[in-house]
Amino acid sequence: MDSAVSDAAPGVSPLPADLVEQEDLKAWQTDRTRAPIATKIVVAGGFGVGKTTLVTTVSEIQPLQTEALMTEASEETDDLTATPEKLTTTVAMDFGRITLDDDLVLYLFGTPGQQRFWFMWDDLVRGAIGAVVLADTRRLEDCFPALDYFESSGLPYMVAVNHFDDTERFEPEDVREALTVPRHIPVMIMDARRRISVIETLLALVGHALDVTPE
Repeated sequence: MDSAVSDAAPGVSPLPADLVEQEDLKAWQTDRTRAPIATKIVVAGGFGVGKTTLVTTVSEIQPLQTEALMTEASEETDDLTATPEKLTTTVAMDFGRITLDDDLVLYLFGTPGQQRFWFMWDDLVRGAIGAVVLADTRRLEDCFPALDYFESSGLPYMVAVNHFDDTERFEPEDVREALTVPRHIPVMIMDARRRISVIETLLALVGHALDVTPE
């Protein structure tokens, strides 16, 4: 699915060699006559569900992360029962970029999961075409606030169950029923550590957003 690197078009100066070495160039980066279709996608969900991992896995640039070390001060508010190895938490946002189908550029914004940072969501979702709500089947209730938020805001969204090792695997329809998600909302089982799995999830969201807001 990743777009191939193309040669610079006639009359277009090639980009510096050091930039070429930094990342695989896309068609819209080497041909100034081709403007990319830029879209914004939000990745939301509960604390420790894998939002930072998703953005990091798929980003073609060095992702921007606002991770802070967790301290004893957060013990009463951040439940680490399901993720005891977690040492950091997102305090502002994660940001990454991926180019799909040559000219479709997705800008990914990961939201902070803890309730004390929810005041930032309105700013992060502004201008987004849709949202991926990540869920962990060990604590499905953690994604209810995100589901309620996007339902009330009218922003197209989908549910992506991030399957963790050594946990029971459920069918998408079982998760849909547990979360009472409407039939028209896509529900997928995915792995935030696998690039192809993340890309499939993002494509599903883009397709859903186009279906419900074709204009």
